[in-house]
Amino acid sequence: MNNKSRWLSLIVLCTGFLLIVVDMTIVNVALPSIQHDLGFSQSGLAWVINAYLIAFGGLLLLAGRLGDLFGRKRVYLAGLAIFVGASLLCGLSFSQPMLIAARFVQGIGGAVSSAVILAMIVTLFTKPDEQAKAFGVFSFVASAGAAIGLLAGGLITQAVSWHWIFFVNLPIGIATAIAAARLLDSDRGIGIGKGADALGAFLVTAALMLGVYTIVQSSDYGLGSAHTLGFGAASLALLGAFAARQAFGRNPILPLRMFASRKLSAANVVQALMSSAFLGFFFLGSLDLERVLGYGPMDIGLAFLPVAIVMGLFSLRLSAQLINKFGPLAILVAGQLVIAVALAMLGLGPTNAGYATYLLVPLALLGLGGGLSFPALTIIAMSETSPSDAGLASGLLNTSGQVGGALGLAVLATLAGARTLNLVESGSSGAAALAGGYHLAWLVGAATVVITLTIAVPMLRATTTFEDEMAVSESECAA
Repeated sequence: MNNKSRWLSLIVLCTGFLLIVVDMTIVNVALPSIQHDLGFSQSGLAWVINAYLIAFGGLLLLAGRLGDLFGRKRVYLAGLAIFVGASLLCGLSFSQPMLIAARFVQGIGGAVSSAVILAMIVTLFTKPDEQAKAFGVFSFVASAGAAIGLLAGGLITQAVSWHWIFFVNLPIGIATAIAAARLLDSDRGIGIGKGADALGAFLVTAALMLGVYTIVQSSDYGLGSAHTLGFGAASLALLGAFAARQAFGRNPILPLRMFASRKLSAANVVQALMSSAFLGFFFLGSLDLERVLGYGPMDIGLAFLPVAIVMGLFSLRLSAQLINKFGPLAILVAGQLVIAVALAMLGLGPTNAGYATYLLVPLALLGLGGGLSFPALTIIAMSETSPSDAGLASGLLNTSGQVGGALGLAVLATLAGARTLNLVESGSSGAAALAGGYHLAWLVGAATVVITLTIAVPMLRATTTFEDEMAVSESECAA
């Protein structure tokens, strides 16, 4: 494939991911409206996000394996079809169960389409400097999608209704599928005879669902209740069965040998905990803006815009330049520290925070931290991966982000709810109590990022520098 075709293929792949990112941010902006319309409680509302994340995270590895078996182009197109169909069902939902079920199916489509994207990018761009640029473009498209979703979500929800935020996926998805069918190279795959671990996918998905349900409901039943302990034990049992299946099964979706790579293992820890902090902020932040500060849907979208704009600017060009100069580990650490500072500033802000005074700077810093962290982390995670394992490694990294986001969101939402209840019982006003809960969650997110760095950075250190990798790659090309 010539250079022009490779970059056109990258654009098509990024557009498919754009569809998923737009959907995520659109939903975040519309959460207050969905809550009012369908009568969700705060813990119930979290399932609008978590149903998607659980299906997405639980099936990514299986979807990546299916890409190896049937060909990544076919799987990518199949995922787009499922995602678009589920989006239609989401838009037609008029009850809590229907919306949650449709979001679960939408997560399946998102997993199937996105599981092969990073692997295809790694295959298209083999040299480290090109990978840095490609991942920068990928991150920029994700950030642009976030910005589009924020603005479109606010505009559509305010002008029409939240139902239409899902209908916009239909034209984008259909156009992307047509472009992908024409531009992406076809690959045959290794054949279904090699097998896929459907049972393993079921076990990990069921374990995640029960785990998130246990965390969310613990605020109602109590941490030491029979309900919490019983469902928690069942979740752990399913997770143990999944681990056993991967250790002794014939065609595991997650071969345990993958964790022999110290950098890949540590990168997945960072991805999981960083995603929990990000998703927790956007979920609770949208509620804070609406319920405490009185923002409308369009105002919420505009308020979050600095995160997407700054992240996009750094992801497109500056992050790649900085990674080439200082190495991915240094940029990852810098980005994580910026994220921790931003969340701490938000968590320590006043109840009635003025936007220009207390929110604009930390939101921009959050975008800066994400724009530095995500491309660097992806490069680190994939650096020790062989081409044959690229799909599996990219699926694992995506899985860590979705699983960490789902579990982290459940924990942070539960902590925020418990803190709010305590403040109400102690005599605080409704707005002050709500803000107190949200701010506590953001401080916990900041602390999580710091703890993650303390644990993961020693594991991410390697004797080979990024510049060494580039030199080796260039010498191989010259030979």
